[in-house]
Amino acid sequence: MFWKPAIWHCVVILLITNVLTALGMDRFVYRRKLQKIKLEKSLVDYTIQIANETLPFLRRGLNEETAAKTAEIIKKISQVAAVAITDREKILAHVGLGDDHHKAGGPILTEATKEALYSGELRILNSPYYLKCPFPNCALESAVIAPLKCGGKVVGALKLYQTKPGKIPEGIVKLAVGLAHLLGMQMELAELNRQTQLVTKAELEALRAQINPHFLFNTLNTIIMFIRTNPETARRLLIRLAGFFRYALKRRGHFNSLKEEIEYLNTYLVLEKARFGEKLQIMKDIDDTLLSCKVPVLTIQPLAENAIKHGILPKLGKGTVTITAGLVDGEILIKVNDDGVGIKTERLPEILKPGVGSGNGVGLSNVNERLKSLFGEDHGLKIESAPGAGTSVFFRVPLNFKHVDGEERKDEIESFDRG
Repeated sequence: MFWKPAIWHCVVILLITNVLTALGMDRFVYRRKLQKIKLEKSLVDYTIQIANETLPFLRRGLNEETAAKTAEIIKKISQVAAVAITDREKILAHVGLGDDHHKAGGPILTEATKEALYSGELRILNSPYYLKCPFPNCALESAVIAPLKCGGKVVGALKLYQTKPGKIPEGIVKLAVGLAHLLGMQMELAELNRQTQLVTKAELEALRAQINPHFLFNTLNTIIMFIRTNPETARRLLIRLAGFFRYALKRRGHFNSLKEEIEYLNTYLVLEKARFGEKLQIMKDIDDTLLSCKVPVLTIQPLAENAIKHGILPKLGKGTVTITAGLVDGEILIKVNDDGVGIKTERLPEILKPGVGSGNGVGLSNVNERLKSLFGEDHGLKIESAPGAGTSVFFRVPLNFKHVDGEERKDEIESFDRG
């Protein structure tokens, strides 16, 4: 049995219609997917841009100043009506509409923010009813509130506002969530950096506090001897001794110019040279072009002291300590070398452990840990030594610190007339 032509026409039209509909749906789905991809790309671009611009501020932690800078950057890039950042108690920053009553330093006004801080969960508020702002003429009518977490604890909230009620666009919600995670990570990095600085500062203060009374007593005994034989030399040594302790105990901050560190080292070596006489020889090779570069304070002198005490003094006859500083592969290489008794091979791994070694009460481990805290693990002290062949201790300082101005001075060890 054959179908009538009219039926065939209907079947063909139906098939064509289905095909066109399917093609239309495919194009619609494709457009939706393309729009989603573009949205996600723009969110990534926004987040990266915000991350780059806010990082310098959030490195200092979350406070009213850094929050204000961060909120300004987020509003400029995301183009929302207002951006607010809070801690758990107060508004740290509010940029945009509503800043006449949502003031930095003031209490958190909206109940929704308090709930988000308490629960640690994202809040999406599509109408002013849910915002519950007590200010009657507030222009902000919808918002997304993302808790800020640092170390697993809720420390504040990020809020993106709109001036119209209704569903918050998906892009704004995702942006808020992404930025909250980003700001949380940046705050964690800032806290880690702060803790590192505290540890480094504590180590530096410990180093200053550990100046050994024996060094003072030995130097004073030397000065007493010179009072009888050479009063002028005794006077000069007293001035040096006062300068040595003044520098060690009153200097603040982690860095100083290489020139000042060498001058401090010179003062120490003058006192030791006066004490040990011809047994101790000093040589130096310092690149004068590096004298204005910054180096960590109290790092070179402890190395020289260990070289004298553990390398030269146990040696029969004279010994030489050589201090060098030069530019190698874009970094300052500082080396203290002695031709003393050396270190046994089996003891080398122990030298940099805390509590090992001495010198004005300061082991090499203190200097080593501070260098690693400041510049990274690969910038700690390096030691090369063998029994009877002397010891070389060296470290590297990156050239990424500001130079300090000052007149360069000639390095020299003052000679003494022991007659």
